Amino acid sequence: MENDASALIARNCSDPLYREASRRMIALFARAQRLPLKNPDAVALATSAADGLPSVRMVLAKSVDERGIVFYTNANSRKGRELQARPYAALCFYWEALDRQLRVEGPVLRVDDSEADAYWARRPRESQIGAWVSRQSHELASREELETAFARRCAEFAGQSVPRPPYWVGFLVVPQRIEFWESRPARLHHREVFERTDDGWRRKLLYP
Repeated sequence: MENDASALIARNCSDPLYREASRRMIALFARAQRLPLKNPDAVALATSAADGLPSVRMVLAKSVDERGIVFYTNANSRKGRELQARPYAALCFYWEALDRQLRVEGPVLRVDDSEADAYWARRPRESQIGAWVSRQSHELASREELETAFARRCAEFAGQSVPRPPYWVGFLVVPQRIEFWESRPARLHHREVFERTDDGWRRKLLYP
C-alpha cells in the first residue's frame, strides 16, 4: 500500500490539473488558519472497519501540502486500526466563517518516523505525556485511573525530554478526489470537483 500511495503522490504532482487543485487546497487551508477560530484545522475523518461499517470523528490536520493532508493519532485507536485494515479515508473541513467546505478522499499511508519525530518535538509537553497515558479508544474504568496514570508519567519523565511512543504516528491522506464547496444564495451552492481518472486528473462542476 505504501508503494502504491507513494507512486500516486508522484503521479499527482506531475499532473498540472492536480497541481492547481493542490495549490487551491493549500491556500484555502492557510486562509482558514488566519481566522480567529479555536480549531481552524479541525476536520471530520471518515474510515471504515474490515466489515465495511463506517465511523467518523474529528481530528486536527497538522499539515496540508502538495502530498495531501497529514494528521497524527494513536495507531492502536479505533481509527488507527481501521486505517491499517482498510487504508482509505475521506476528510471534510467546514469553515462557517468562510462559507466553505473542503472534501478530500484517497488512500492513506504512514508518514516517515523522521517527520513524526519533528512534529512530536513541537507538541506541548503535557500533550506528549498524555499520549503515553491514553490507551485511546479502549475502555477506561474511571477518571481517577486516567489522572493517576498521568501523574505517574509526569514523575517518570521529570527533568528529561519525552520520547515519541512507537504507536503515536502520522497518517497522510493522498488525494484521489478534491471538492471545493462554496455557499451561494438560494442554495445554488458552487461545487467544483477535481478527480483522478485512468487518464489523469479531471475537473467538473456538480449540481448543489
